[in-house]
Formats: sequence, structure tokens, C-alpha cells
Amino acid sequence: MAAQTNYRMKEFLQILDPLKPNLGAGEMTLVNIILALVMFGVALGIKLDTFKDVFRYPKSIIVGCMMQWVALPLVTLIVALAFNSVITPMVALGMILVASCPGGNISNFMSSYAQGNIELSVSMTAITTALAPLITPINFWLYGTLYCNIVSINNEIPTLVIPFGDMFEQIMLLLGLPIVAGMAFAHYFPNATKRLLKPSQILSIILFMGMVAVSFTKVVTSLGDNTAVDGMDIFLAIVFAFVVVIAHNITALSTGYGGATLFRLPRKDRRSMTIEVGIQNSGLGLILLFNENIFDPAIWSNNGGMVFITAIWGVWHIVSGLITANIFRRTKLG
Repeated sequence: MAAQTNYRMKEFLQILDPLKPNLGAGEMTLVNIILALVMFGVALGIKLDTFKDVFRYPKSIIVGCMMQWVALPLVTLIVALAFNSVITPMVALGMILVASCPGGNISNFMSSYAQGNIELSVSMTAITTALAPLITPINFWLYGTLYCNIVSINNEIPTLVIPFGDMFEQIMLLLGLPIVAGMAFAHYFPNATKRLLKPSQILSIILFMGMVAVSFTKVVTSLGDNTAVDGMDIFLAIVFAFVVVIAHNITALSTGYGGATLFRLPRKDRRSMTIEVGIQNSGLGLILLFNENIFDPAIWSNNGGMVFITAIWGVWHIVSGLITANIFRRTKLG
């Protein structure tokens, strides 16, 4: 019975693969601008003094970066292999892509609300984002290739040849430059930054949700356009995709908290690390997937599972972040 259920779930998830939800040139430009503005807003809260305070006691930031860049992709690979009979290769690669992205842009707000170590949260966001042009393509290629080789599905999906130059350029434009510009603005215009900081944080969340909504709507529309598939099958495919994302997100949150606990970090640091590792910049993953120079449609013609998993992550991690932050907020630190 269990084997039959697993097969059925995988069968429904395969409905997602043939979809080709491409963004038009105008839509692509819009989501690029939105993500850049969001990262600029995040950078307004980053000060050099923050790094000085954190690096006086570097254990937490070192552990945090290890959890983000090493533990999470590795754990994701292990989970994808363990549930290979349940999920499709494209769903698994979508999970690995999300795990390869830096911490999410709303994690600082969530960490502050959870009464965590906001300095650690901001530092982790800044460092993982700054390293993203290098680490994201390397991690996706490394763990994606390992997954493909272990389950021997190279005939089912394209060989993972990552255009590192194109991916580096895209991530640098979307994350690197806005972060530098935001920090420079905060340094040279401190009074204006004080007035803009709170509104920019709220606007960042609204803009990010708008970007995810645009992408998510495009994906769902593609499902609806597939008249060859029964409506109930489409509904079940969406439900199972949500199940995968929720399970993956719980895994990410647990990785952050487990790592922080294992290394006996202070309780405030555990809260921030849980949220930092559990909230990923899935918006970056979506933009990379929609970039035809990186994922050539002539080769990646059946990567709908990757797109859908990444889009759902963008929706769900806001919900899970608020739930997690509320749990921490209601729990005493002592």
C-alpha cells in the first residue's frame, strides 16, 4: 500500500514537469527590479559596526555559514535521495536549487520579531548574499550532479552544465550591487536612512510577495492551460508539491536549530540561525530558472517541477517564518 501511494504521488508530481511557464521580457524586467529593490532595502539595515560586534565572537557566524552553505544543501541531497521513490528528479533539483540560494531577504525582520540576535541575522544575510555569486552555482552543480549520478537519471534530465559566468553575472546584478548600493547609501546618508529603514522593510516584504505572486500566477496559469490533464489531477499535483515544500522547509529550520544547538550557541543565536537557514531567497532561484541564458529552454524543456517547487517556497517560507517567529517570541529565553 505504501509503495502504491509513493508511486501515485510521484505520478502526480510528474504532471508539473512538462510545463513551460516563461516570463515575458517585461515581466522578467519587473521581477529583476523588484528583487534588486528588496535587497537595497535589506542593505539599509546593514552597518559595518554590526560586523565588528559579531566578529568579536565569530563562532556563531562561522557555524551559521556552515549550516547555510554546507549542511543545508547536503541534508537536502540526503532527503531527496531518501524519498527518490516519492518525488520526481525535477522536484529534487528544485529543492537543491533552493538550498543553494542564500538566506531570505525577510529573515532579518523575522529574526527581530522572534527576539533573536539581529546582528547575527543581518551579518549572515550579508555574508551569504555576498558569497552567493560564487557559492550558489557551485553548490547547485555539485549537489545536483551528485543526485543525478547516484540515482542514475542522466537520461531523464539534461546533464548539469552550469554557465557559471552567466549565473555569476545575474546574481551579482540582483544581489551584489544592490547590497553595496544600500550600504553606501546608509553610510553617506544616515539621517535619510533612519527615516527610510522601517518603511523600506515593510515595502520589501510587500514587493517580495508581489514578485512571488507574479511568478506563482504564471506557473498556475500554465497548469490551467494544460487541457490534457484532468483538473483534479492538477489540484493533487499542487497539493503534493506543497507537501514536499513544507517537509523541505521543516528540514531547513531543523538544520539551523540543530546545528546551533549542537555547537551550544546562545539561545538568541539559535533563534536567528533557525530562521536564517529556514528562510531561503527563493526569489533568486525563480529568476535564475526564468533566465534562458542559464536554463536554456532548448535543453531544459521539462523543468516545471523545479519552477513550481521554487515558487511555492517563496509563498510558504513567509508563512513558516511567521509561525516560527511567533513560537520563539512566546518562549522565554532564560
